Amino acid sequence: ARHFSLGRPPTDQYDSARDFDGHGSHTLSTAGGRPVAGASFYGVANGTATGGSPGARVAAYKVCTDLGCYDADILAGFDAAIHDRVDLLSVSLGGSTLDYLSNPIAIGSFHAVAAGIPVVCSAGNDGPMQYTVSNVAPWILTVAAGSTGRRFVSRLSLGNKQHVQGWSLASKRLSVKKLYLMIDSAKARASNATAETARLCYFGSLDPEKVKGKIVVCLRGDTARMDKAQEVSRAGGAGMILANTAEDGDDLYADAFMIPAAHVSYKGATVIYSYLNSTKSAVGYIGAPKAHYGLKPAPFVAPFSSRGPNYITPQILKPDVLAPGVDILAAYSQGIPPTENEYDSRRAAFNLLSGTSMACPHVSGVVGLLKTLYPHWSPAALRSAIMTTATTRDNTRKAIKDSFMNKATALDYGSGHLHPNRAMDPGLVYDLTVHDYLNFLCALGYNSTQMAAFADGGFVCPSRHFNIQHLNYPSIMVFNLSRTTTVRRTLKNVGTPGTYTVHVKPPKGISVSVKPETLKFERVGEEKTFKITLAKQGNAVKDYVFGQLKWSDGKHDVRSPLVAKAV
Repeated sequence: ARHFSLGRPPTDQYDSARDFDGHGSHTLSTAGGRPVAGASFYGVANGTATGGSPGARVAAYKVCTDLGCYDADILAGFDAAIHDRVDLLSVSLGGSTLDYLSNPIAIGSFHAVAAGIPVVCSAGNDGPMQYTVSNVAPWILTVAAGSTGRRFVSRLSLGNKQHVQGWSLASKRLSVKKLYLMIDSAKARASNATAETARLCYFGSLDPEKVKGKIVVCLRGDTARMDKAQEVSRAGGAGMILANTAEDGDDLYADAFMIPAAHVSYKGATVIYSYLNSTKSAVGYIGAPKAHYGLKPAPFVAPFSSRGPNYITPQILKPDVLAPGVDILAAYSQGIPPTENEYDSRRAAFNLLSGTSMACPHVSGVVGLLKTLYPHWSPAALRSAIMTTATTRDNTRKAIKDSFMNKATALDYGSGHLHPNRAMDPGLVYDLTVHDYLNFLCALGYNSTQMAAFADGGFVCPSRHFNIQHLNYPSIMVFNLSRTTTVRRTLKNVGTPGTYTVHVKPPKGISVSVKPETLKFERVGEEKTFKITLAKQGNAVKDYVFGQLKWSDGKHDVRSPLVAKAV
């Protein structure tokens, strides 16, 4: 492990590779941790934890502190990793979507890819709005976050015999199994608080005399979820129910509350508030969290996962792929509490975290296995294998949805959800070289001085303009389709000889033709080029529409999302 703190005083955490945040330990162990039996978070999610590439030799490069992630440190970390000749880089970092020349991750990852090192990055946690995806450079494999079929559920029992299901990872249980008095936080306000601040459980808003020993129902919003629980604890409450608003809907989180607590949906909240308003002596009980498995539908796209289109170069579809990123159990630093809350005295060897940071190392682990199988494949070929074998179906065999149970699209999940076994035998790949990426940058208008940030020794842009649409990317995105447009792609055979036939599902209102319609490969490494022609029809809507293009030989399905926007 190494650390970088250029330009900062070499004291405390800035002069140590130790993890004072937990994020690095969690993501690194997800990518390459060895199997550990009996892993759990206070008895919940008990089992054997293992990384995606469990036999890997891992290297950690600490480039962030509580002051943030400085450009100089990020670039120094990339330089060190390249010098150390690592096999791949898992980068669960991100920020504002910046021009490639201003983005240290884009620059550092370019040099890594130029050295043959694939780079996997998180897509960001600014969803579900469009144009929020980060790490959008075409040489990066960008990962969105989805749910798993596992949830951590706490059963809430009400005095009227009704039951509501909540989400929770609270480590503390109610001391006695009995029905506790319940109170709406708005009716427990302190004399110097308003009903609104009390309803939201602001710090200092609750009256201990009204709260002591009771289960307090707090409304979600404004203040952090953990801070609401802390306020209930300060006032002497026995536990807390965190209630969603109509706007929050079914957007739930299993938090590691320090008191008995659970988070309920808007539907569940209406049941609880209706009961509270029906009696002056409402009672209830918060059950211990338990893991529920095999839930459907799964995966769905996490609400926080950043979405496309790509703000910098909309011709490149981002994110690339979806992977598990909700309530992921992995190693954690015992130098800090699992909630990072100053009032939390607990320490844990493992923690359950959510984010695209957690999704990223799942893909990194699979890329590591692929690199072991195919050590001479380029970073682009490895990425192609991941993308073209991904699935767009959930465990109900229906189209993947978002957290509101609406049909998700390629702007949410890219090519689909990671499918490791299929990625081991993709059949064909879309390959790219560093020269292709340099031509891409030239097409953006970068001059020779700017190109020097990417090309060691400089690079002279070709006199003939390079069309970004022709970049040999595994997904196809046609932005601002106003007239008939032809896009070119090249496939390389990495499997057995075979004849592939194209199958097209055109986006609504767009006609699509592919020439040729069959590709015959006779040897490994053989390449074939095809053209896709798109034209808008009279019923084309001026918005993003989605289809797919698939090459199949009866054994392999090489699938690409096909996205267009007519103007």
